[in-house]
Amino acid sequence: MSAVDTGSITTTPAPTRELIPRRDMRVIWVLLTAAFVAILNETTMGMAIPHLIQDLSISPLAAQWVTSAFMLTMAVVIPTTGFLLRRFTTRQVFLAALTLFSAGTLLAAVAFGFEMLLAARVVQASGTALMMPLLMTTMMNLVPPSARGRMMGRVSIVISLAPALGPTMSGFLLDHFGWRAIFVVVLPIALVAMFVGWRWLTDVGETTQAPLDVLSIVLSAFGFGGLVYGLSQIGALAGGETSAAPLVIALTVGVVGLGLFLWRQVILQRADDALLDLRVFRSLPFSLAMAQMFLLSLAFFGTITVVPLFLQDALGLPAVDAGLAVLPGALAMGLLGPTIGRIYDARGTRILLIPGSILAAGTLWFYTTLTTETPLWVVIAAQTVLSVGLALSFTPLFTASLASLTPKFYSYGSAVIGTVQQVAGAAGIAVMVAMFTLVVNMNGGTEVPGAVASGSQVAFLIGAVISSVTVVGAFFIRKPVDHDEAPQHAAH
Repeated sequence: MSAVDTGSITTTPAPTRELIPRRDMRVIWVLLTAAFVAILNETTMGMAIPHLIQDLSISPLAAQWVTSAFMLTMAVVIPTTGFLLRRFTTRQVFLAALTLFSAGTLLAAVAFGFEMLLAARVVQASGTALMMPLLMTTMMNLVPPSARGRMMGRVSIVISLAPALGPTMSGFLLDHFGWRAIFVVVLPIALVAMFVGWRWLTDVGETTQAPLDVLSIVLSAFGFGGLVYGLSQIGALAGGETSAAPLVIALTVGVVGLGLFLWRQVILQRADDALLDLRVFRSLPFSLAMAQMFLLSLAFFGTITVVPLFLQDALGLPAVDAGLAVLPGALAMGLLGPTIGRIYDARGTRILLIPGSILAAGTLWFYTTLTTETPLWVVIAAQTVLSVGLALSFTPLFTASLASLTPKFYSYGSAVIGTVQQVAGAAGIAVMVAMFTLVVNMNGGTEVPGAVASGSQVAFLIGAVISSVTVVGAFFIRKPVDHDEAPQHAAH
């Protein structure tokens, strides 16, 4: 069998339901729970920034680093997970991830200054970055092909609900107990998940003895870290908060570092020693799915950043109410995941991706008409429709992309998916927030609701144009033929 299956593609008929052994399901549920806790934490700090500015006596620019440092760490660590998941056992990676995450959470809860809190967030992010690739790789190894869509739909619950609940939970805790309570609540959940994993988690698949290439790690850090940091500075530059020099330097370092990193991987993969094996892109279905996911992530992450700004500054909603306004859409996106997964297993990708991309693009075009007079219920309804469209898109893309690879490349495919989402998300947020800021400042600033509405319309227009391309892409992505190899079961 070739390293990456690039053979014929088809939409398969409805499969017979294959039972997953109880011990395998136990592994999956442990990983789902841990990933949920990690992603929940990732989205809690945005609303805490005003409290941090006051309690720690820091500037708004410094406070933003609490989230920026987390994002940067994720961007640096995720590309290494393909190698780590092949080099170390499932238990070793899981326990390392939860140990890092729990240690970072504890440090954050007792942080006596901004520097300690920032270091704690970096430690947290190091553990979080390992969780989703570990979950997706393990699931692909354990779940038979005919049930992968259904199980990947459960992953979409984690991806959708955790970011939606994070700001809501954060707002409640901030109003009643202060920012430290966010970490105090998350810590025991993480410790319980770690104990359960230590007690019941078993190893899946085989490990390799490939050496760790330190140069690849350094180049990855400069490449992906430079790109994400540079992109994050675009909004600050548009708002007049910084000069162009840090942005230009960071993006230059990022582009050069990424180019050298990719060149290094091409050389190392000849001996199966790559940190991120690029042979996954020899699979045309995987490459097409990644292109589609990149465009969707560009539009999605930028949009969900601008919508709360519109709700708060154009419609005048409090922050907590703005978070609750987008909650129905996130709930719909998560709860539909398993059903969408079953449809994927039975009918393939097109029946999901085509209507999903049309719904997402159509909603974003509608968003370009929002004004200060738009009723709140209309925004909530539109956000829910957008979330349904994204749910119809992301679950089949996750499943079809990894299913087009052979098991040897599942870990690298999972790492690529995470990396694409991080970089695309950073780019989408950077571009849309920058245009939003420019238009708002030109029309009187955030104190003028009409200016915020105009800035939002321009940002949404960018998302609408990008998402329109995915309507075309949806016709070219199909469900791969199921591989004939049996799933690997968890060790006793």
